[in-house]
Amino acid sequence: MNSKYNILIFVFVTLLCTNCNLIPNSQITDANDYDAYLTTAQNATLDRIKQDEVFWSDKLKQTPNQFPYRGKLASTYAEYFSATGTIEYLIKAEEQLLKVNEITKYENPSYLRSLALNYISQHKFKAALNHLEKAEALGENLQSTRKMLFDVHLELGNYDKAQSYLSTFENFSDFDYLIRLSKWSDHKGNLDAAIKYMEKAMAVAESSNLNHLKQWSYTNIADFYGHAGEIEKSYAHFLKALELNPNDAYAKKGIAWIVYSHEKKPAEALRILNTVTTTYNAPDYYLLKAEIAQYMGFDAISRAQLDLYKTAMENESYGDMYNKYNVLLYTSNDHMLEEAIAIAKTEVENRPTPQSYDLLAWSYFKNGHLDKALEIVESHIIDKTYEPETLYHVAEIYKAAGKTEDIIPLKEELLASIYELGPTMRDDINQL
Repeated sequence: MNSKYNILIFVFVTLLCTNCNLIPNSQITDANDYDAYLTTAQNATLDRIKQDEVFWSDKLKQTPNQFPYRGKLASTYAEYFSATGTIEYLIKAEEQLLKVNEITKYENPSYLRSLALNYISQHKFKAALNHLEKAEALGENLQSTRKMLFDVHLELGNYDKAQSYLSTFENFSDFDYLIRLSKWSDHKGNLDAAIKYMEKAMAVAESSNLNHLKQWSYTNIADFYGHAGEIEKSYAHFLKALELNPNDAYAKKGIAWIVYSHEKKPAEALRILNTVTTTYNAPDYYLLKAEIAQYMGFDAISRAQLDLYKTAMENESYGDMYNKYNVLLYTSNDHMLEEAIAIAKTEVENRPTPQSYDLLAWSYFKNGHLDKALEIVESHIIDKTYEPETLYHVAEIYKAAGKTEDIIPLKEELLASIYELGPTMRDDINQL
């Protein structure tokens, strides 16, 4: 992150801390719990990944005909991306996987699955589906392929197919099945079941004592606990993830959200995030910092963070990964609304889910096309998703259309989801 923005944030946060009139919510977090993770100088994960990159790169140079080394190098680049958020590593991984699949004539299911996983990360879901169907036809290790086919069909909104694949690998003692059953339950709006199955998956991960499974389950169950209003449990499990990996940016972001949304301590949340974005480069972190700064009334910081996001978006390597964020950014400022509609249409084409249709309906609504927005809501959104952000958009569209009675249950649900939506949304919801 540019040092001038660090200085700007430090000055404004100091001012806020010395003259703060925001009343905090019930205290759950303690900076003593997580401060050590914010100042971690050594990144053991990144050190290992760097060593792996050197090792496999050298092996490939020495014996360029050994294509499996390309697969190992691709895995290393994928880990780099996970650890740093730097998009170029994901693209490097794709390049190696394309080469190894070309060499094996797209007849190796393992390499096909690896390429599909890369495309999922890039939000190229249709390309991922294409390669998974090739892997399925080849027949080797079908269960692994079918698990990923469930993932992709769920992302594409092919819910009947997703459910069908889920039934093919049912096993209540299998970590992979349990996390997918949890995800399916969440999709169906059954948060209690989603938590139950994720807790079972976490127990499997802990009994296996595999750190990567434990860390994944801790951050995911922390998210679910947050959605359910069990903030103390959410916080505890984000801390558990940091115990395993002190450089887990997502866990730090989760704690920052608790500090901001639940405890109403935006200065502390911004301090946490500022340490994260010095080494982790995912653009959506800038948007979160912009939101928090706006909540604090610090427009200069908010604009600076938005500028960082916009600069990041100039990198064409992101492709369609940030379509949702771009649509919401354009519509929130009521500018580039025609472009917002175009991006939303692309997203619907890429993955015709209720959430994608929501982006299109919201873009039409903000552009003054109420009838089009209402038609999309009734045809593709209502009763098909339970995401609070989408339900808020539906409520605003209903309000404009005079559907007052339909707003009442939505408003109740939205007020119950204020933690997930964030404190900046409370006034908007109350005005519905």
